[in-house]
Amino acid sequence: MERSLLTRTMARVPGPVTVVTTLDADGKPWGFTASSFSSVSLDPPLVSVCLDKGASTHAAFTTARHFLINVLAEEQHTVARRFATSGIDRFAAGDMETCELGLPGLHHTSVRVACSMHSIVDAGDHSILIGRVEEAFTSDRTPLVYYNRSFARPASNPDRAEQDIRASHIADW
Repeated sequence: MERSLLTRTMARVPGPVTVVTTLDADGKPWGFTASSFSSVSLDPPLVSVCLDKGASTHAAFTTARHFLINVLAEEQHTVARRFATSGIDRFAAGDMETCELGLPGLHHTSVRVACSMHSIVDAGDHSILIGRVEEAFTSDRTPLVYYNRSFARPASNPDRAEQDIRASHIADW
């Protein structure tokens, strides 16, 4: 498969925008932006996020015991950009606070999922971090979505959603 075709194709698949954080053995905070977050299992409760092996944060996360996934709210696109930028102090803005499991996080996110490291799976040029969910936080804030190489807000039309739900029941096999 041609790399540019795969990149264009995957850009058309919307994903949640997350900032994933951890602390290393010396207590130094680390973080990165990802849109590859998903649920893996309910029993045990597992989630996954992907991290580029070439990222400056890779060693910190692959040796971490815990990590926190902050699903950003729609107005937090500047935080996403900051944590996607290399060569800067991503924590210098002072907006991170101690959250679940004592990890650095954002208090005004859509969702936070605190994990212990369950396993790390080799996946080509990325590592898949699989975390066992230890604690979670949810709010009513609308999540930030990454779609077609830009940030977006999920569409919300309650009437349309109700129609879609009814249609899916009709189409069930």
